[in-house]
Amino acid sequence: MRTSRKKMYGVIPPMITPFTSSGDLDIPGLKKLVDYLSAQVDGLFICGSYGSGPLMSVEERQRLAEIVLERVGGTIPVVVHTGTANTRDAVELSTHAVSIGATAVSAVAPYYYHHGTDGVVEFYRSILRSVPEDFPVYVYHNPRFSGYEIGMDALRILTKEGIRGIKDATFDIGKFSLYMRELEPEGLDIVLGTESLWLPACSLGAEAYIPGLANAFPELCVRLHRQGMEGDLQACRQTQFLVNKVREVMYLARSTQLAVYAMLEIRGILKAFPRSPFVPATEEEKGKIASALKVLGVLE
Repeated sequence: MRTSRKKMYGVIPPMITPFTSSGDLDIPGLKKLVDYLSAQVDGLFICGSYGSGPLMSVEERQRLAEIVLERVGGTIPVVVHTGTANTRDAVELSTHAVSIGATAVSAVAPYYYHHGTDGVVEFYRSILRSVPEDFPVYVYHNPRFSGYEIGMDALRILTKEGIRGIKDATFDIGKFSLYMRELEPEGLDIVLGTESLWLPACSLGAEAYIPGLANAFPELCVRLHRQGMEGDLQACRQTQFLVNKVREVMYLARSTQLAVYAMLEIRGILKAFPRSPFVPATEEEKGKIASALKVLGVLE
């Protein structure tokens, strides 16, 4: 991620959080995963959906962010997800992220209750007020998880109030195109929130994406990004097809989050557990995932 141009750049995995079998933070596993990823990718996005942020307490999220920032040691940028169901906790997490040297914060709209434009604007306005004026704050638009869409009226208001950009996890290339057409010229950084649409998003002007698959296959996601940015569309097309086939394999574990834990174990990178109420992939599911990945030729 480049900050000199005030834009994210490259492959920025939404890093999973390793837990022990009893549900505690797996600190050694966390450090191991940070070391593995930071040597290959352009930045890290922590405590988001893949990172189980909503399943952790404020204190746990702060501790995790501190460990990641210390482990990275400034070698790559770190974006901290600070979204919660309430404004107070989101503000606390955001000010903490600033204090420990995070590059930016990104917050999903407050979830569970469905908020209108006024509530959504007030939520992000409070975060903006709590951090230094030039500190990057990104809207994380994930309507499947927040439960509702953030409308263009709210985004236009927030653009004027100083948000830096949008992490678009709508999985809607039409919506991404709309943001690029209407909001990017106003100075917003529009970042793709999935690996599944990189090629079309790149053709629309995207420069960064936040791919869950990059937890387990960072090299594949980096290849996809570089081919797109270099304009090698034929190669990028083939890699996009491969990436999407691997994404289909992820659903053998009932959710893409669970699949990432399984794939990290299958590749011999890390054995860790998701936090309850997530249930780890079964041995049968892991066997099916491994076999499917071998057929695709992505396992050594």
